[in-house]
Amino acid sequence: MTDLTSLTLADAREGLTQKSFTALELTDAYLAAMERARVLNAYVLETPDRARAQARAADGAIARGEAGPLAGIPLGVKDLFATQGVRTTACSKILGDFTPPYESTVTSQLWRDGAVMLGKLNNDEFAMGSSNETSAFGPVINPWRREGSEADLVPGGSSGGSASAVAANLCLGATGTDTGGSIRQPAAFTGIVGVKPTYGRCSRWGIVAFASSLDQAGPFARTVRDSAILMRAMAGHDPKDTTSVDLPVPDFEAAVGRSVKGMKIGIPKEYRLDGMSERIEALWAEGADWLRAAGAELVEVSLPHTKYALPAYYVVAPAEASSNLARYDGVRYGARVNGRNIAEMYENTRAEGFGPEVRRRIMIGTYVLSAGYYDAYYLRAQKVRTLIKKDFEDVFAQGVHAILTPATPSAAFGIGEKGQADPVEMYLNDIFTVTVNMAGLPGIAVPAGKDGQGLPLGLQLIGRPFDEETLFALGEVVEQAAGTFTPAKWWA
Repeated sequence: MTDLTSLTLADAREGLTQKSFTALELTDAYLAAMERARVLNAYVLETPDRARAQARAADGAIARGEAGPLAGIPLGVKDLFATQGVRTTACSKILGDFTPPYESTVTSQLWRDGAVMLGKLNNDEFAMGSSNETSAFGPVINPWRREGSEADLVPGGSSGGSASAVAANLCLGATGTDTGGSIRQPAAFTGIVGVKPTYGRCSRWGIVAFASSLDQAGPFARTVRDSAILMRAMAGHDPKDTTSVDLPVPDFEAAVGRSVKGMKIGIPKEYRLDGMSERIEALWAEGADWLRAAGAELVEVSLPHTKYALPAYYVVAPAEASSNLARYDGVRYGARVNGRNIAEMYENTRAEGFGPEVRRRIMIGTYVLSAGYYDAYYLRAQKVRTLIKKDFEDVFAQGVHAILTPATPSAAFGIGEKGQADPVEMYLNDIFTVTVNMAGLPGIAVPAGKDGQGLPLGLQLIGRPFDEETLFALGEVVEQAAGTFTPAKWWA
């Protein structure tokens, strides 16, 4: 029998339907793979008992002809999603052993459709990071290595555990969250597909908040089709989330393979950065050629406020984080460090519980919201955000269906290589992705090639609001031209 963990999600679904293997056999294959790959530190909590129970239930549903669309499919869950009865920490010491008494909407919909939970996946603390080095559980290791090197590389962040696990065949798919690129950047660094849906397409209820006006849940998978299958289960209106949009959920999988002939694809001139790697520049041009060969029309477009996106994002996101993280005070839940009085208890708890990057962002956020600075920073950043959104609206008004850009300014870098002396160096990793969150648009990262050291590189497609179907159709064109990418298995 083929190694069950090497199947795509679509192939595994077909095998389960045909009864070529059972959901329990598939789950056991993944649990064994996880055990052999603990050096990657992708999972912060494995849930084998729950996984096997869900797999047996899926086998029963399949036997009765009552199987849901994801029956028996083993998935990993980013540790930002509340899972009822299963520890959820946002990879921060301040949440301790917090075990939610409720389930996030997104994960509840995955279990409703029959999926199996393998465990909770590592992420940057409170999703604040671009390399998965800020987690209280330690950094995640990228399953890819530079040719001829044994140096450990980052998988990207904040959803680094999700990306690493999918790329290393430790789950068939995973949930992620994207606030400024936290799905698309790690997907590009690990050679897999990552989708950031339109803001409001997936419920944020039950997801630990970072920046509420920017956060959006989305799927990781090995192929465009697999990500479309997961997205259908994850999306949908939720009355518990006031930002959730009441729109019907399309059959995203049906869009995969759809013709892109006659579509107009924009190439934004502002994304041609000084010092951009020649390989990324060449890959971008190659991606445009693939879409042109499939019948799309390529046009140059302008997004003039792009240069302000990163500084505006790093005002808006920390401001919202400062507000959202005020609830972690040692009183209501999570860790508590005692003091001589309540003020000292607050200080001690937050100083001990939050890591350096989270403390930095809280301080930045509190500063930009403070009296005397609110207008100069936060209000101005919100005005810039409106201009960024209008840039995209103007381009789409010209009949452009989607925009093609690089996903990241480089391939994966080594652990400890960036941001040690200057945090801004790390923030620059989000340069191609933050505009999408600021404008609330959908984006997809698809693996498209490799750099000179054999590391994967991705291309990003940005779509019109609630038009993820076009992104899946275009992403499939890139995937068919570029092929899929699998790291050499050095860890088992």
